[in-house]
Amino acid sequence: MLTSIFHRNGRLKARSTDTAGTAQGGPVQGSTRPALGGSRCRGAIGAVTLLAALLAGGSLAATETKLALPSAHQAAWQDYELGMFIHFAPNTWLDQEYDDLSKPLAEIKPEALDTEQWARVAESMGAKYLVFVAKHVGGFCWWQTDTTKYGVKELAWRGGKADLMADLSASCRKRGIKLGVYLSPNDRFLGAGVGGRIDDPAKQEDYRKIFRQQLTELLSRYGEIKEVWFDGSLVFDVGDILHQHAPDAVVFQGPQASIRWVGNEDGTAPYPAWNTVKFGKKAWGIYTAEDADPEGDRWLPNECDARMRNTWFWRTDNLPTLKTMDQLMDMYDRSVGRGAVLLLNNTPDKSGLIPEPDARRSAEFGAEIKRRYGTAVIDTAGTGGLTEMGLSAPRQINAIVTMEDITQGERVREYVVEGRVNGAWQALAKGTAIGHKRIDKFEPVEVSELRLRVTRSAAKPVIRRFAAYWIAPSPAAR
Repeated sequence: MLTSIFHRNGRLKARSTDTAGTAQGGPVQGSTRPALGGSRCRGAIGAVTLLAALLAGGSLAATETKLALPSAHQAAWQDYELGMFIHFAPNTWLDQEYDDLSKPLAEIKPEALDTEQWARVAESMGAKYLVFVAKHVGGFCWWQTDTTKYGVKELAWRGGKADLMADLSASCRKRGIKLGVYLSPNDRFLGAGVGGRIDDPAKQEDYRKIFRQQLTELLSRYGEIKEVWFDGSLVFDVGDILHQHAPDAVVFQGPQASIRWVGNEDGTAPYPAWNTVKFGKKAWGIYTAEDADPEGDRWLPNECDARMRNTWFWRTDNLPTLKTMDQLMDMYDRSVGRGAVLLLNNTPDKSGLIPEPDARRSAEFGAEIKRRYGTAVIDTAGTGGLTEMGLSAPRQINAIVTMEDITQGERVREYVVEGRVNGAWQALAKGTAIGHKRIDKFEPVEVSELRLRVTRSAAKPVIRRFAAYWIAPSPAAR
């Protein structure tokens, strides 16, 4: 993870990506603007002409509207909801966030390294995918490659034969965890700056070829890759490689971006966090949550990256910063509960293992998510402006989880959740965006019936799930 906000907000001199074949997504059908992305369009703007159901005093007003739709792999990725990041590099031995290339490679010996442990931690947390930093900005590569002299191949450890991508791929596959890879365009060892930029044109072309080869190796050797990270964006195009070797992967930043950085490293999304943006507002690949637009013409969901400790890499001084359960659950409610995907970092120490306190907290986090949201008091699904459900007997609840069928677009614009309390309807929660998932929490109340009223929508609402929960008080904050 690039820790500098400079890299995250895209304030870099990357070339414009408004040319054909760069930005991922298709046009609204019937528009005159040509399709982008060639034969493979990510986050295609579904050009759906629909009957917009606008509830106003119980009457329906019909309008034509065109909604952006997710691609199949974007929708599948949003169902992951929770992933685990792993940052591991010479930085770990330097006891700092960045690699200044000063650590002798002979001293990098993660003797206890076990990717099985990494995958077990991810599984215990409930992570559906894992993104490994195969190369951070220093340029050190954790897989077997001839593109550089700065990598695991140059270590005495395991005779220079180790390949963490191969090991991790096998460990994830065994547990059904999807694998993603972070390949930094920034490479200090090879002299490439943010986005992979080098001022010397000849050296720029050499590095472009090297980076393309590195990406090809990572995407073609280790099985299916479901997410690709280009932190700091990219100043050259790699769409052909992605198309050939990772057709179902979502892409973070760069000309082929199909997901976006939320805009902070706290693991939280703003509310509302609409899934769509308007193409052309800025260079493609550097959009953040602040660019959300419910009337946008491109589907570009948010990923919230965050840290288990206060740094991306293991440090001797950061054990006291291990997040509490309350902090983690607040993060979950304000990311997944606002329709985004949460990517939570765990970082191995110099032994190569994720420290035991971090591993334990990860398992506690996964267990607490299940405790709170594993079993609903009651749930249902529905279409239209009103979704109702009645309980066999009054029950106490304090949370509602609502999901739209986002394959049909993000349709709800305003809603209210009401419960029948002592024979009368009472508002429990209200909001704007629902999208993939919305978690509303409120003071405990005993209800006999529940209903979701969509008071404004862009098209007929399609509610994938409307569920009520009773979340018992948590154990003391840890």
